[in-house]
Amino acid sequence: MRKVSLIAAAVAAAVTATSAFAVDFNGYMRAGTGISASGSGDLAINKKGIGRLGNEDDNYSEFGFSEELKTGEQTWRVESMIASGAPGESGWEDGDFNVAQFAVKAKGVLADKDATLWAGKTYYQRKDIHITDFYFLNTSGTGGGIENLSVGDQKLSLALIQDNGSQKLKSEGQKLVLDQANSFDFDGTDQSLEDHLDDCGDSAECTKSVTEAAKIQPGAYKSEPHTTTTSEDVNGYIADIRLADIDLWSDAKLELAAAYNFGVEKSDQYLQADDGLLVTGIVHQGMDNGFNQTILQYGTNGYGAQAANFWGAGTYYDRSGAQNEATGYRLINWGVMNLGESWEMGHQFALLKGNDIGGKDKGGNYTGENLDIDQFSVVVRPMYKWNNTMRTVFEAGYNAGEKINDDGNAVEDFGNSKLTIAQAWAMGDSFWARPEIRVYGSYISDLENDDAFGTGEDNELVAGVQVEAWW
Repeated sequence: MRKVSLIAAAVAAAVTATSAFAVDFNGYMRAGTGISASGSGDLAINKKGIGRLGNEDDNYSEFGFSEELKTGEQTWRVESMIASGAPGESGWEDGDFNVAQFAVKAKGVLADKDATLWAGKTYYQRKDIHITDFYFLNTSGTGGGIENLSVGDQKLSLALIQDNGSQKLKSEGQKLVLDQANSFDFDGTDQSLEDHLDDCGDSAECTKSVTEAAKIQPGAYKSEPHTTTTSEDVNGYIADIRLADIDLWSDAKLELAAAYNFGVEKSDQYLQADDGLLVTGIVHQGMDNGFNQTILQYGTNGYGAQAANFWGAGTYYDRSGAQNEATGYRLINWGVMNLGESWEMGHQFALLKGNDIGGKDKGGNYTGENLDIDQFSVVVRPMYKWNNTMRTVFEAGYNAGEKINDDGNAVEDFGNSKLTIAQAWAMGDSFWARPEIRVYGSYISDLENDDAFGTGEDNELVAGVQVEAWW
């Protein structure tokens, strides 16, 4: 009877927590296809550096479901999201599938009633530039923390988020190999294994026969040094601190962020990578005709390598030890503004620089070379609005500088440019109005002819159709 009573009491308590809203369905999607002049289909070439319009080759979707429950002054929000990506090459295909978010966020449970206590897996205060799909700060993952603690007029957020990785271990030993100098008789000829194989030339059958015969000869094998490489998991974490709403001047606010990435040694484990720090300052300027943001970032070690490139944002820390001397910088300006009644424009200006970035070969192995790299990017997207639905969108992008070559032992010049024109129809006349259906044409150039298109040509023309939506 007591067990039944406890269950009944729990149910009664639960039903007193009322749902503030119905289940909220939110998400994002993009999908499209294209035809290039070379017949290779749609393209995605360095979109973070030269812009994403008419420069994406995948289908991607996020489907989020959340529910808010209120009890007294408390609001408990359960959030979940499924994300999926696929090439979009057929009507039914395999693709990446991920539970991107699954978290509980509780507001009103702490002394500061505006603060939110959370735990789970979440997109954590991500900072991005939409026209290039570039997340310059993204420490999302599984963890917990407190958001929006009041510190005077500012808001403080603290979080601990997991960011595991791996490191390579090398062990030296010996292995037995056939001695190429060992002599034996084969088909009436007494000579070394090396000479027998030379006589075989390109004959696979002869090579096999000689090798099998060599294995059974006295002194057939010799011992030589051998290095074995294995992978070892590393437990890593990000300590993330943010301070927002720092007033500067009229309609301008400053946000500061610091992410400290560290590993935790297991028993008898030696961590190869030093801890890294990524510091970010964001000045947000509101304007009558839009907004503008200026971002300055500085990173050390693994975060130094990230800050010197467009692919780094806070997670996937390099735990190989290759970046233990690295430092990196980013200076970014971006925004969206109205240019009269019928025009709007978004832009990205970025300067990235890295010192002592560790070079890696095609196998991901550190080459021992620490190299200096730099690059800059300019992307502009003006849009002309014909009416509340139809618009013509232009996008021009240029990205060039020095990068580490594929062998990881030197730097080389690189450069890409893009010009896109798209006719689009959207649900509203705003720059941000979505859903939007586009028909586009793009001319993309590989300025150093690095065979970016896989055709041996230094430019490509692609035409296609794409839809993008968020809700």
